[in-house]
Amino acid sequence: MKASKAFLSLGLALACVVFTFSLAVRAQAQTLKVIGFFDGSDGNGPYGPVVQGTDGNIYGTTDYGGNAFASGTLYRVTPTGEVTDLHNFCSQPRCADGSTAFSPPAVGTDGNLYGVVGSGGVGFEGTFYKMTLDGQFTTLYAFCSTEPCTGGGGPNGIILGADGNFYGTAGGGGNHENGGTFFSLSPTGQFKLLHTFCSVAPNCLDGAVPSYAPILGTDGNFYGVTYTGGSLGGGVLYELTPAGTYSVLYNFCGLSAPCSGPGEPYQVVRDAYGNFFGQTEYDSRGYQYGSVFEITSDNQLLVLHNFNYDNYWPYIGVTLANDGNVYGVFGYDVTNAGFIFEVTPAGRYAEIYNFPVDDNASGAPPVGPLFQGTDGDLYGVTPYGPGSFYGEVFQFSNNLRPLVETVPVAGAVGNSILILGNNLTGSSSVTFNGVEAAFTVESDTYIKATVPAGATTGVVSVVTPSGTLNSYPQFVVTE
Repeated sequence: MKASKAFLSLGLALACVVFTFSLAVRAQAQTLKVIGFFDGSDGNGPYGPVVQGTDGNIYGTTDYGGNAFASGTLYRVTPTGEVTDLHNFCSQPRCADGSTAFSPPAVGTDGNLYGVVGSGGVGFEGTFYKMTLDGQFTTLYAFCSTEPCTGGGGPNGIILGADGNFYGTAGGGGNHENGGTFFSLSPTGQFKLLHTFCSVAPNCLDGAVPSYAPILGTDGNFYGVTYTGGSLGGGVLYELTPAGTYSVLYNFCGLSAPCSGPGEPYQVVRDAYGNFFGQTEYDSRGYQYGSVFEITSDNQLLVLHNFNYDNYWPYIGVTLANDGNVYGVFGYDVTNAGFIFEVTPAGRYAEIYNFPVDDNASGAPPVGPLFQGTDGDLYGVTPYGPGSFYGEVFQFSNNLRPLVETVPVAGAVGNSILILGNNLTGSSSVTFNGVEAAFTVESDTYIKATVPAGATTGVVSVVTPSGTLNSYPQFVVTE
């Protein structure tokens, strides 16, 4: 279930008329800058997080706009604010290339972009695609191309695994009660079904209807949440090992369950200590607008904050940044057009930026989890933007340290990986948790390196002419 854009139409004729905002909540400066504007022809209503490519540019998708079919686009935004429409979905007969993209692409080990869209394709239930950075688009797989739809339909997103394959979830289809699936896809489009949700009777005890892609833990296992199902009906937190062993780690409360607490989660992140953080759509203890929660490494749930606003979207997902804090967005409330919030590991909650609403209806409600770029800043999108109402991409500075990002975030000794960053030209050293690695500086924005013998799970460090950059999250060395 995705938050409907119809929510936003209620009183939101929104226009941002300034490029830079500042908020004096802390002693240090915090600024928000709009870096990309959409005009409809290049997309309408960007949705979900963005990603950074090997060229240092930002990539994402819109769920509407583009060509005459208005079925969404795959776009690029440069640091100077140039927005380029790389592909118009549904541009092929019968939408064979897919339609209505809700999730961003993922960077592959070859530096190309791979992604899924939730509808269209031969089976009308979504596609898996590849896009080169120079704009060559290829459809690699169509979901539900044959009946019954046992592999799942309506994919939510993918992540890159340690083996170079992509892993994701589908919100529908499968063998049982249309509860969705967990799958893998190779870079050439070979599909493998790994788990069918709602396969444990009665009442889908293993969970049903996942709404986001899984995450990869520092132990090499996959983790995620489902929107419904479980023993209490409010969804589950699950674990899936690379060998295929599936386990339910926590059951969330349903509204009619004999318990009280958060329910219907949409997405989680996991820190290096094994703790999970996320948001839910509601809390049955009277907070109908959701909560921010933590599930500790021993599977104990802590409510870090309950939302109690008169309007929408407290359940968009969170991001764990390299300062150890959790960042998220609330899409809209009665006093402003949403805000960015921060939660510390100790549970301190603070709203650190407000998107303004005034008599001229300026401002825009953010959607989708934030993304931390290698410059340390947080990036996000709003589905409505300045004047044209087609949306924008923004950059929020909270004075976080620059970093490098490994692609993938896990791998075995001898594997070749990519290291994304900024100002990498002239780098003199790459180490994996202190072990020197062979590497090649490919450009100012990425390096190719080989996981060295003796490497262990930990931080990848790159010594550049301007200083040392550390990876976040830490790199997981697999067997």
